[in-house]
Amino acid sequence: MNRNDLRRVDLNLLIVFETLMRERSVTRAAEKLFLGQPAISAALARLRSLFDDPLLVRTGRTMEPTPRAMEIFGLLSPALDSISSAMSRAQNFEPASADRVFRIGLSDDVEFALLPPLLRRLRAEAPGVALVIRRTNYLNISSQLASGEITVGVAYTSELPANAKRKTLRRSRSKVLRADSIPGTLTLDDFCARPHALVSPAGDLSGFIDDALSTLGKQRRVVLAVPQFNGLGTLLTNTDLLATVPDYTAQVLASNGGLRIEDPPLEVQSFELSMAWSGVHDNDPAERWLRSRIQMFVGDPDSL
Repeated sequence: MNRNDLRRVDLNLLIVFETLMRERSVTRAAEKLFLGQPAISAALARLRSLFDDPLLVRTGRTMEPTPRAMEIFGLLSPALDSISSAMSRAQNFEPASADRVFRIGLSDDVEFALLPPLLRRLRAEAPGVALVIRRTNYLNISSQLASGEITVGVAYTSELPANAKRKTLRRSRSKVLRADSIPGTLTLDDFCARPHALVSPAGDLSGFIDDALSTLGKQRRVVLAVPQFNGLGTLLTNTDLLATVPDYTAQVLASNGGLRIEDPPLEVQSFELSMAWSGVHDNDPAERWLRSRIQMFVGDPDSL
C-alpha cells in the first residue's frame, strides 16, 4: 500500500483496532471509546475486510489476536503515537478560552486532600475546561494510561507502560490522628494497645504499619477498615480510635477541629507520590499546562 492508498483508510478504524487489541473484548472496547457495541462490531468487520484476516478470534469470554493482528499491532501502535504527538505539537492552548476535556486519574487520598486547591486554580485559569476524575492506584494506573482512559495520573506508582513518563511530586510521611483528650504523646505500647482505623480500598485489615510493627515484634488491632478518606474524621470523633494516614490527608482531616496530629511512635517508611503521564501527550501544550498546575498544587518542594 502506498501513501495515496491511505486515503481510503478511516483513521478511526485504526483507533478501534488498537483498543480491541488492548481490551480483547468488544464490550470493553466500546466502553473505552464511548461507543455502542454494534459500532465496534461493525468497525471490526471493516478491519477484517481491510486486512483480509480475522484479526481477533473469540475464545471463551475473550478474543485472541491472530499472528497477523499481532504483527499489525506492533507496527501500528508506535505510528499512532507519532501521529498523536505531531497533531498535539501543531495546536496552541489558551487556558482562558479553552473548552477541552481532561481525564485525570487520582488516588483516593489525592482526590480528598489535594484536588480542591488544584480545582480552584484550574477553574480560575480555564473556566471552560471540563475535568473527568477517575479513581486510580498503583495496580491500575498502568492499564489506564495505556488504554487512554486517563492521560495523566497521580498516585503511588510501580510499573508503568514503556512510553510513560513519571515525576515525583512529594514524599509523604505518616501521621497519627486521634480524637481523645488524653494528654501527652503516644508511646509504642499505647499505640499497639489502642484500636485502629484503616483506609483500605481493598478491605484489608493490615498494611505497611503492621509490617513495621512486626519487625519490632509488635502488633496492633485494626477494628475498622473504610474504603476512602472522606468521612474518616467524623468516624474518629468521640472514639479512642487511632488512624495513621499520609501527612497531607492528616492536615485536611484535622482542619475541621476535633482531631490532633502527632508522629507515629516508630520508624515507618515514606512513600513517593508521583505524577505519571502517557508519552503520547508529552508535548501536547494543553497537557503540559495541566501537568504544570498539578505539580504546582499537588507537589511539595519542601519534601523533595
